[in-house]
Amino acid sequence: MVVKSEDGRELRSFNFKDEDQTQEVRAVERRILLETLANRLPPEAVKFSSKLSKIESTENGETLLELTDGTRLLAKIVIGCDGIRSPIARWMGFSEPNYSGHCAFRGLGYYPDGQPFASRVNYIYGRGLRAGYVPVSPTKVYWFICYNSPSAGPKTTDPILLKKQAQELVKNWPAELLNLIDLTPNETLSKTPLVDRWLWPGVSPPASAGKVVLVGDAWHPMTPNLGQGACCALEDAVILTRKLADAIKSEPASVEGAFRAYGEERWPRIFPLTIKANLVGSLLQWDNPVICSVRNNVIIPKLVRIGPMLEHTNFESELLKT
Repeated sequence: MVVKSEDGRELRSFNFKDEDQTQEVRAVERRILLETLANRLPPEAVKFSSKLSKIESTENGETLLELTDGTRLLAKIVIGCDGIRSPIARWMGFSEPNYSGHCAFRGLGYYPDGQPFASRVNYIYGRGLRAGYVPVSPTKVYWFICYNSPSAGPKTTDPILLKKQAQELVKNWPAELLNLIDLTPNETLSKTPLVDRWLWPGVSPPASAGKVVLVGDAWHPMTPNLGQGACCALEDAVILTRKLADAIKSEPASVEGAFRAYGEERWPRIFPLTIKANLVGSLLQWDNPVICSVRNNVIIPKLVRIGPMLEHTNFESELLKT
């Protein structure tokens, strides 16, 4: 990992294995991850681009799902992993995610002849503004720009405008970042408000209601400041799979009990991670020039230690048995 200031000055470089033998970073393109998981399923098992318009319980204990294209599905169990604006979470009584005060541009730079960067995470810190980039393949590099904003603002999807706005924010920053943005295909560009939901005990609904359960961002959206959103969703899937497998083996099988056990096991990890991600984001988005100077000249070069900082990534999991 390399951390720089907005003028390109290197503040600190880390080698994860030197700092902590248990730590490593693996960057994976989301599309590749989804395709890899989907390819393990029967060909007709996944129907993409299916939007839910209505969900309701039936008298016999099943759940009726109605899609926007008119398709109606009757389900014995429902696992809601339908993202930050989950209609299933809304149906279960969860509040809308809260805006954190920051927005982010994201993209995937494409180098047809091979990207020039070393296999490491790169961060650049400014005042109320930060950026980062990391290679995800021999030809692609993921990047982001996070900036302070009092409101989420209007939704923008015009890629030409998005690229112009992103480059304007960092116009005086290192040329390699500007070049990376310039080499980003339009279809990979996005701008989103950063949101989260704090699952306060005794206030937030449980992860499941009957035979309906939430997974990932649908249950616990968190800001990306710890890089744990998708990781936690994968952890959810592992734990939920184990609980369901144990329930199926037991007599009588209790899906509802498995769902409750999943929520009870995951909450103690999810709740503090969501809060920590929010607080870390607030610290990284400082815009006071004096505080930023202390950060760049004292905190990052002399005080930060990677090992303790990345303890939140530790998750032990045995192999799932088929």
